[in-house]
Amino acid sequence: MNRVIVVGGGLAGLRAVEALRAQGYEGSLTLLSAERHRAYDRPPLSKAVLMGERDDTTVDADWDALNADLLFGERATGLRLSAGGGGTVESTAGDLPFDGLVIASGATPIRLPGDGPQHVVRTIEDSRTLRDRLVEGTRVAIVGAGWIGAEVATTAAKKGCRVTVVEAADTPLAIALGPEIGAHTAPWYAEAGVELRYGVKVASVDVGGLTLADGGRIDADEVVVGIGVRPEVGWLAGSGLDVERGVVTDASLRASVAGQTRPDVVAVGDCAAWWSDRYGRRLLVEHWDTALNAPETAVSALLGGEAVYDAVPYFWSEQFGRMVQYVGYHPAAQRFFYRGDPRDARWAGCWLADDRLVALISVGRPRDLVQARKIIADGVAVDAEALADPDVPLREAVRG
Repeated sequence: MNRVIVVGGGLAGLRAVEALRAQGYEGSLTLLSAERHRAYDRPPLSKAVLMGERDDTTVDADWDALNADLLFGERATGLRLSAGGGGTVESTAGDLPFDGLVIASGATPIRLPGDGPQHVVRTIEDSRTLRDRLVEGTRVAIVGAGWIGAEVATTAAKKGCRVTVVEAADTPLAIALGPEIGAHTAPWYAEAGVELRYGVKVASVDVGGLTLADGGRIDADEVVVGIGVRPEVGWLAGSGLDVERGVVTDASLRASVAGQTRPDVVAVGDCAAWWSDRYGRRLLVEHWDTALNAPETAVSALLGGEAVYDAVPYFWSEQFGRMVQYVGYHPAAQRFFYRGDPRDARWAGCWLADDRLVALISVGRPRDLVQARKIIADGVAVDAEALADPDVPLREAVRG
């Protein structure tokens, strides 16, 4: 393998470039990035950057030592695979032939219809632009009471804006965590002086605010849309690669064509739908932790190794003065119970499948999160009664 292209200049792309060199690859290496910035961390964009506490989140990297051709501000537009291996990435910088390909093209925020201006928080420019608009007295309408919506609402309220959050579901975080847990976060909005409206569907974003599906209207000076992202895989249309939501990969993050593995193509980050033996299903995890750690496995596979990526998913959110952390994957769980009272400032929730912990949400209980992560990774049996007692350390709930 003499020519490797990494498509995507975010954290996953950078980590792939670093892993290639660290694992001994000495050939030609090209990084193709639609953004003009070197890789930066996205989690602070809806927190510290939006608040004005930070202005730059660039990830430290020794680019000289990496010896890569950097094509910033250039976008992949297509992919042609050769039957015998390798192929060509079509891009705004021209055709780029390769022997090995890392797809790390990330995701794109979903926007609403309408002619009015709408903000999303995905890039550093997005965050800086919105930051300048969040001044005292500004009427801000936020569509979506998920992670991003809650974080933007937190910052906007702190800055003295008049904030209204509309959510199509009956509670915040209904899709991510379920309505029962989501309902426990609803009072946080009121405490912060944020108006939260449930069961509200938006028809369009228009000049001066939102037009609702029932014909109503919410006037706003600024509209923020936080209803999720879609994997950036449109440029792969017609390539033959298997794509289902994201790029379909095996447990080693190798892509496939018609179900047959392509060892010369791997995918990582927000655009990769990878097979998890741990959960017995395909996962699409759009969070920092996966972008940080998965590239090492993907690069090993690209260079002929047999590493498997099956990390326990993890993410966090800072909202309304609370640190909310989640680890695991709960859709396959059979039981759920709380550790502590969710009306209090500190509590956790546990999901079990049979006698094993498969996921945990922590609000202000970081020690629970750390211990749960290891228990889930080890796949050990736990005592449910001990697990439900907030005074018992999680590690002591492990059987045997």
